[in-house]
Amino acid sequence: MAEVTCICKRTVVSSKPVQPGKSYPLSVLDRLMERNHLRIVYYFQTPKGRKLGEMTKKLRESMSETLTCFPAATGRLLKDQDGHWMIKCNDAGLRMVEARAKGSVEQWLESVDREKELKLIHWEEMFHKPYFWSTFYLTEFEGGGLAIGLSCFHLLADPTCATMFIKAWADTTLVGKMISPPFFHPLPPRRPGNKNLNRQPYTHLINYYSSIIEKTNSVTSTGFATIALVFPDPMVRACIAMARTTSAPDHPSPSPFQVLSGLFWVCVSKVKGKGNGLIDMCICLDMRNVLGLDKGFFGNCMVYNNVQADYSGEDKLLSGATQAIEEVMAKMDIEGIMDLIEWLTSNDCKYPPLMNGCDLICGSLEEVDPYLATFEDGYAPIRVSYHVEPSAGAGQVLVLPWRRGEGEMSRLIMVTLPEDEMVRLLEDDLILRFCPTILMGTNK
Repeated sequence: MAEVTCICKRTVVSSKPVQPGKSYPLSVLDRLMERNHLRIVYYFQTPKGRKLGEMTKKLRESMSETLTCFPAATGRLLKDQDGHWMIKCNDAGLRMVEARAKGSVEQWLESVDREKELKLIHWEEMFHKPYFWSTFYLTEFEGGGLAIGLSCFHLLADPTCATMFIKAWADTTLVGKMISPPFFHPLPPRRPGNKNLNRQPYTHLINYYSSIIEKTNSVTSTGFATIALVFPDPMVRACIAMARTTSAPDHPSPSPFQVLSGLFWVCVSKVKGKGNGLIDMCICLDMRNVLGLDKGFFGNCMVYNNVQADYSGEDKLLSGATQAIEEVMAKMDIEGIMDLIEWLTSNDCKYPPLMNGCDLICGSLEEVDPYLATFEDGYAPIRVSYHVEPSAGAGQVLVLPWRRGEGEMSRLIMVTLPEDEMVRLLEDDLILRFCPTILMGTNK
């Protein structure tokens, strides 16, 4: 018997019909993510003695209620008159796959690796099948525990949106109502009073997007591995202290994302044989706060930007990398992001690029808090995993919060690299200096 066995596939529809003729256009930031997709999995312990199938029935029912506030999640993709993707809301519902896994969730997590985990969130290529939609996977473990997985097009939702949806579903299941409903509206236009006629557009960001769009990237057959590492609070603070570029008391310390991205930028560069210097790297940030959007905004707000650092000696490589990240992030203000949105709108991209197809990507998911998704009282997620697919380019580093109560600075890092490079990364002295715990790896 296979470790994971599919029991059935269902279509779950909203408990209330959507307004006839309703549709949602997708923004330029949505459309750029067409070739990428998300795969997310949450792991939960469950009360002892529960019958198999009992929880999945409850989750199906609460999903129908949740979908009443997410009409775009039950529609279908169509092209508008300009050839752009849009969502036609037609109450077609979303798919839900119910499965069973051998053993307990704790036993599963003891030996899980990338290949094994992706069995819980199988991706079905939907590029030429727009009548298919996002799929949720409910996997009950015969020895106790539950995994909730989601796979969806990135053009429909970024990681923040997906996390928001799962939290809304959890609230509906637990307390019978949605605590934080979503908001569906276009990206904001530039406010006339904010337009500085004397400033130059943020060409660094625009030029980076222009270079990505001009490249033709394809997914290679290179085997990739994914590891998950937890850096405890004291070790993140130690890393920040090492990476500080100045001792001035009024200069803020780098954030956990900035310093951990700098750390892995340095170490991955060594693994790839860069020698003296750093490989090309790109950060990926959620711009909701910068654009003044409510946290409930449903749409893609992740923006990529290239970071470059001059070689300043082996002993200052971490501080130099961290400082370069700080400087680029400081320039990504509302004016700069609006420059990009306006440029993308006026330079319509007919053939979306593979956004993670070239440089090493360091993505910040510090704005998400998946551990708030409690479907049953007293049973918060014990582990979460986020994958931005397909695996391509130089690799990817995702920085996420770790479980509540483990220290405000503690972080979960998910790293995806070619398999042969991953082995060497886990042996890097600089990473080992900060004593990370390997939760998922090639030889855990």
